[in-house]
Amino acid sequence: MGRAQFLVLVVLMTITILDGGLGQELMARSKADPQPLWSAITMRDEPHLVEAVHMDYFNAGAQIATTNSYILHRDRLAQNDAEHLFESLNITACEIACRARDKFGSGLVAGGIGPNGKSYRPDLAKNVEQSAELFAEVTALQAPFVDFYLLETLASVDQAEGAAKGAKTNGKPVWLSVTVDDQDGSKLRSGEPISDLLEMLVREPVDALLFNCSIPEAITTAIAHISAIDIPFGAYANGFTKISDEFKELKGTVSSLEARQDLNPQKYADFAQQWIDHGASLIGGCCEVGPAHIKELVRRYAS
Repeated sequence: MGRAQFLVLVVLMTITILDGGLGQELMARSKADPQPLWSAITMRDEPHLVEAVHMDYFNAGAQIATTNSYILHRDRLAQNDAEHLFESLNITACEIACRARDKFGSGLVAGGIGPNGKSYRPDLAKNVEQSAELFAEVTALQAPFVDFYLLETLASVDQAEGAAKGAKTNGKPVWLSVTVDDQDGSKLRSGEPISDLLEMLVREPVDALLFNCSIPEAITTAIAHISAIDIPFGAYANGFTKISDEFKELKGTVSSLEARQDLNPQKYADFAQQWIDHGASLIGGCCEVGPAHIKELVRRYAS
């Protein structure tokens, strides 16, 4: 079976299990102190850790490895005097994920791409056309390696539109994932209602829609607002208590974020059941959701 055929099969299965968070897993295993380019610098200096995390997720039962390229936009690297690493780090992230998949013997590789500007800060993002150029550039680099693109943690309608528009220029399926307000899951972090996002997808359609990097309670609210869409959808929540104002600063690091103590694998899987009850078929984990959580999702829900 070819890789394109397998991708179609995956999204048609009852439940597809994605991997969990990469950045926080790498920080837990790395000797380096947190800094703005956390996962990228870990990959440069300790690439074996990235492969080990991918392998742990595959061994837990995940069907997808997401490349460690979330932060690897040219503009985000330039903010930290690392633009010269743009091409090499993107290619390295793809090569490591593919190597893990090949060692495991099965699975798909998703080209993971976060927002430009800064996570949770749609006010710092480029406009739709500028964002499309940035996403087209990243996805072109990843195209020879990945099976599809996973555009992550987009916080506004314009961010989502620019990402989708740019990624679709490179001939691979596009999964779009947005982050919602932790206090009101019916809205994106920009304050725009999910209904505005759905209107945008009419003119810029994608192959799957997900919610990520919000607390699971908010995602449960969000999922209820898209249960009638006609493409696969799902979620992968984070395990933070909240997104602090300190982290939202341009040079903020994950050291200003606190993990919840109540979100064990069993409780996380209970939240996933709520998403599945609304029709979700793509389930995984984001920051602070690790291999043990994925293993429990597989135990309960994998086809």
